Amino acid sequence: MQKICVIGGSRYFGKLLVERLQAAGHQVTVINRGSTPPPAGVEHLAVDRNDEAALTAALDARTFDVVVDQVCYTPVQAAIAARAFAGRTRRYVMTSTIEVYDPATAALPTVPTGTPVPEESVDPATWQVAMDLPWHDDSYLEAHYAEGKRQAEAVFAHAGSFTFATVRSAHVLGGGAQEFTGRLAHYAGRITRGEEVTVHAKALPTVFIHYEEVADLLLWATAADFTGPVNACSDGPLDVHGLAEIVATQAGREAVYRTVPAGVGASPFSFDRHYAMSNARAKALGFSFSRTTDWLPGAVAEALAISAAPTA
Repeated sequence: MQKICVIGGSRYFGKLLVERLQAAGHQVTVINRGSTPPPAGVEHLAVDRNDEAALTAALDARTFDVVVDQVCYTPVQAAIAARAFAGRTRRYVMTSTIEVYDPATAALPTVPTGTPVPEESVDPATWQVAMDLPWHDDSYLEAHYAEGKRQAEAVFAHAGSFTFATVRSAHVLGGGAQEFTGRLAHYAGRITRGEEVTVHAKALPTVFIHYEEVADLLLWATAADFTGPVNACSDGPLDVHGLAEIVATQAGREAVYRTVPAGVGASPFSFDRHYAMSNARAKALGFSFSRTTDWLPGAVAEALAISAAPTA
């Protein structure tokens, strides 16, 4: 049994992670602002992580074996957490994102198209941090999501008071209505209604992961001893056409496309630039991934069922 703190953990794979940690017999504490209570038997600290004094006071004399941070988006948040948990945990695991590799958001090493992007393409130990940017501005943060994650990783990498690992998740799908971004629902709705799906002329593949699989990987990461970044994605990249065709097959319809040039906005998961991740490091460390095409039809069926449900 370990004492594990989860920051966030109120929805989607974070909520599932909390349930699985509890089922595995761990002593779990959840920190969030209080809008969603954790399962019975899980300690709940209702506090705003952005308020350092309140966070430190809420933690009191508690110590943990591992902290899993599900909702860190900026270097400012990371710095607050690094100070608050210094001396309180031996290991810190941050949930990060495939978006750190997006070449449209930073000057990154060129990776040949078709070559899965490895973790060393973005090294948090060498990434520059700028605390004076307007990270508290929601519109700025939304426009600089990838950079916020990169800089948050960098802060933790230099914290020094605990070992640090970051899980860079692929695009997460599955769970029907739990998939709150609505990206798969976008395809289910448009294809079912016979509406156009907007795609790039030379759409490139990306990678995905089922929400249960990323929860499993985070559970594994709490017991592992690796440090630094690890990519989390199912085997089998897929481009927007492959995704849409799976939806169309499940829906019994035909996908209709409208092509746009590079640089123009398109449907979710249509990419005009390459940054599909490699999962080789996680495999070498002992984690086994599913294949995207094994679980995606089921996830699509869930999205189609939600799309077909009558509205009040």
